Amino acid sequence: MKINEITEILESWAPLTYAEDFDNVGLLVGDLDSKCSKALITLDTTEEVVDEAIRKGCELIISFHPIIFSGLKKLTGKTYVERAVIKAIKNNIAIYSIHTALDNHKNGVSHEMGVQLGLQKQQILIPKNNTLKKLTTYVPNDSVSTVLEALHKAGAGAIGNYYDCSFATSGIGTFTGNEQSSPNKGKPGEQETTKEQQLHLTFEEGKEMDILNALKDSHPYEEVAFEIYKLENNNQDIGMGSIGKLEKSMDEVAFFDYVKKHLNTPHIRHSNYLGRKIKKVALLGGSGSFAIKAAKSQGADALITADLKYHNFFEAENEIMLMDIGHYESEQYTKKLIATYLTKKIPNFACILSKETTNPVNYF
Repeated sequence: MKINEITEILESWAPLTYAEDFDNVGLLVGDLDSKCSKALITLDTTEEVVDEAIRKGCELIISFHPIIFSGLKKLTGKTYVERAVIKAIKNNIAIYSIHTALDNHKNGVSHEMGVQLGLQKQQILIPKNNTLKKLTTYVPNDSVSTVLEALHKAGAGAIGNYYDCSFATSGIGTFTGNEQSSPNKGKPGEQETTKEQQLHLTFEEGKEMDILNALKDSHPYEEVAFEIYKLENNNQDIGMGSIGKLEKSMDEVAFFDYVKKHLNTPHIRHSNYLGRKIKKVALLGGSGSFAIKAAKSQGADALITADLKYHNFFEAENEIMLMDIGHYESEQYTKKLIATYLTKKIPNFACILSKETTNPVNYF
């Protein structure tokens, strides 16, 4: 396969438009047209991971965290970032990062933490805004089913657990084509009236080009009339974090042991005990102090995340149990999540899980 074929599959799952503005996702090193027979999947791209890719004959490293984050001004080998990039380039190994594009997927990093904990009815904790748009178009009655089928196939009209959603109103369309026109109905220079349906469909902004191409390909008119509006609605299918419920309530001590076992973490930093049962649990993989307010507002008994600072623990205010399990620990299942998806989509392609433990934090 070519690398661009693999990245297209990844981006159909976790579009780069899902990523946060501050992030650096996509192909960071390499040529999209290069051939690839094996990919090494890792949480971080370190020198040791690049060495592993060399040993195993992998032409592509798919990394959760971007090795190049804030930009490089020099490539002299003085830092671990520069050394890893230089070694990858010398050995014709491409590096791709998925990071917050997968963080914002409804079945992404935080959701997978919930799967490990056996949470039920998980939903996104912090839905993302400014990612939804609405298409309005006008279609003659006898072509409505054809156009709708094409738009739905391209991704328009999906809302939460529902798909093929649309709204239609009936009306009369009028138009007059000039001498250069080739109207589907009527003749150039003559006004035509026809019964039409005004169709409304919402969609995720990353699918806009596919939807517009589907509209133009399926619509019978030479010139297709349409409008696109940006919506301020939160997108319940894209966003950070996850929240769900345990099958049974647990007391705090039992829940701590449960988290240590199921999220494979040796230590947990936490706020004050509250002396009550834990049932509703919020999760945010990686640095998640910004999720405290959302977790409290949604009635979570506990928030499991990482990288909480001293003053963040005061924000619990005896309303919620804050649990910091470590950055690596909260994201450790990510590479298996990526590998499972790729293996399902391209079963004959070799996806190899990195054996390197890239956690830079040690415990005494």
